[in-house]
Amino acid sequence: MKRRDFMKLGAGFGMTGLAATLAPRSPARAQTKSVFKASDVQPAGYPTVLATENLGKKLEAATSGRLSVQMFPSMQLGGEKETIEQTQIGAIQLLRVSVGSMGPIVDDINVVNMPFLFRNTAHAEKMMDGPIGQELLDKITANPNAGLVALCWMDAGARSLYNTKRPIKSIEDIKGLKFRVIGNPIFIDMMNALGGNGVAMGYDQVFSALQTGVIDGAENNPPSYVFSNHYTAAKYLSLTEHLIIPEVLVFSKKAWAALSADDQTLLKKFAREAQLEERDLWNKYEQQAMDKAKAAGCQIVEIADKKPFQDAVKPVWDKYGPKYQDMIKRIQAIE
Repeated sequence: MKRRDFMKLGAGFGMTGLAATLAPRSPARAQTKSVFKASDVQPAGYPTVLATENLGKKLEAATSGRLSVQMFPSMQLGGEKETIEQTQIGAIQLLRVSVGSMGPIVDDINVVNMPFLFRNTAHAEKMMDGPIGQELLDKITANPNAGLVALCWMDAGARSLYNTKRPIKSIEDIKGLKFRVIGNPIFIDMMNALGGNGVAMGYDQVFSALQTGVIDGAENNPPSYVFSNHYTAAKYLSLTEHLIIPEVLVFSKKAWAALSADDQTLLKKFAREAQLEERDLWNKYEQQAMDKAKAAGCQIVEIADKKPFQDAVKPVWDKYGPKYQDMIKRIQAIE
């Protein structure tokens, strides 16, 4: 069968040749060319997009073109909620997604969504690279409701507040402002505890909502703030760094089950390399974002004393912290 016929065969599926891979295993199946559909809400050139594309290039080279990755950046396949659902059913195979969006699906992972859990990004990176990081990835894979295989972590820096109304220099300045948060109860409660109004909204809706005044601001890392053009509408960025939420690269469990053990091992190996590669890309990209925001005249406020912000979210810790108590202690003990 010619390659174009394989394309027709897989037209209704996310992965070329998926119909063949779901058939009983046979020697012929090993020759089936599979193109894994990969999704990211971030634009082309973004660290997570580049790292996933490079993973695909390595995979293609290692399998002599039998396995490859086709990347769909910039929310082409939908926001995070929609693409998680598509990955669960196998229409998308490879997805980079925020742990903030994964929390409502895999409750165990919500521990890293607690505000001010990590001392800094270096602390978070040590967690990701160590045994606790692997343990949390395994919890995603083992969750029967997720339908996902967690391959690796990806850095997403620290999240801070930005808005269209005024510079936030103290916690009092947050009062009454409507801030978009990821659709996770922890984040809504966090924003309300800080004195703002938490509005759950898909990432794909944020820019227009800032422009039209549906929301006054949002919270995210500097690259998302700049390279999704939010900075053109919201000129005030305050470096609260209230959340350090890692991101994960996941594979559809339905598609994963159709792969050979050798192919699964290859994907895991290249994913681990992608985790470290993305971090290096991230550090450079974050600096570019800050430089671009400053050049555009955005007002960037350093928050020297974060204690009032940390104290304000105590109700969130009282509500959600007890169930994660043991894991929180282990994470905080990482030196």
